[in-house]
Amino acid sequence: MPAIIRVIWKVVFDAIWHFTEDDGWAMASHVALSALLAIFPFLIFGTTLANFLGADQFADTAVHLIFDRLPKEIAAPISKEVVAVLTTPRGGLLTVSVLAAAYFASNGVEALRISLNRAYRVYEPRRWYITRLISLGYVIGAVMSLVALSTFLVFVPLAIKDVGQWMPWLTPIVSVLDNWSSWGAIATIVIALFITHLYLPAGRRRFFDVFPGIFLTLVAWVAGAKIFTYYLAEFANYTATYAGLASIMIALVFLYMIGVIFMLGAEINAALLKYRVRYLFTRRSTRGQADPAADI
Repeated sequence: MPAIIRVIWKVVFDAIWHFTEDDGWAMASHVALSALLAIFPFLIFGTTLANFLGADQFADTAVHLIFDRLPKEIAAPISKEVVAVLTTPRGGLLTVSVLAAAYFASNGVEALRISLNRAYRVYEPRRWYITRLISLGYVIGAVMSLVALSTFLVFVPLAIKDVGQWMPWLTPIVSVLDNWSSWGAIATIVIALFITHLYLPAGRRRFFDVFPGIFLTLVAWVAGAKIFTYYLAEFANYTATYAGLASIMIALVFLYMIGVIFMLGAEINAALLKYRVRYLFTRRSTRGQADPAADI
């Protein structure tokens, strides 16, 4: 068997075995439910903070970034309810309901942290209140990033107009930024994945330590979304089973699939680190070693 095939087999087998042995399927359910429950509190807190900072476009930006790339069977019913929630008048930034929304939004971050700790096979040395504060920091950081993005996008149409008048040769470049629903969503997902894998779980990892799992996660998410959409269109009939709860159940099943793929991506990274695959192939390229799989 070729060396590369043996290496891939060992890494994939180790990742799936550890995922199954360490209750990965149950943790994926935890991530899916926590993510669904965190979406509304996150958007409520984010909209309140953004309005306080004067970024009135936050709600539209967040809704587009979160839901535009989801299958319409999932995004349509949830985004409709999100818009209804965000248009409800609320109190000031420091009211009990808004602070509670920030806390519940951090539950989604906590679910990701716990699942990544298990996937990367690391022990969490920090106290619970420290990790909770870190999760709240991630929520605030995500809100501030979306605030900056929404503010930036307000000026893009104005920039395109001015560029067209004064520097016509830059118009094609700046016009690309106007298609923010595509580029913004992709960039946000990629950056969020790298930050999550690098800094959220305990321990330290480098860029190339997490890159393989993130790349596989993105590819699997795209393929999984297309397969799930086809499944819903051709075979599934959730309404017959769950009646009025069908849209919620569809979202949960989709998020469960997303959670499984996310955790398996981290498991792949952990297996690659365990077998020192990058180091072995680097040594092979520099020293001419014939079979890196022999050291695994």
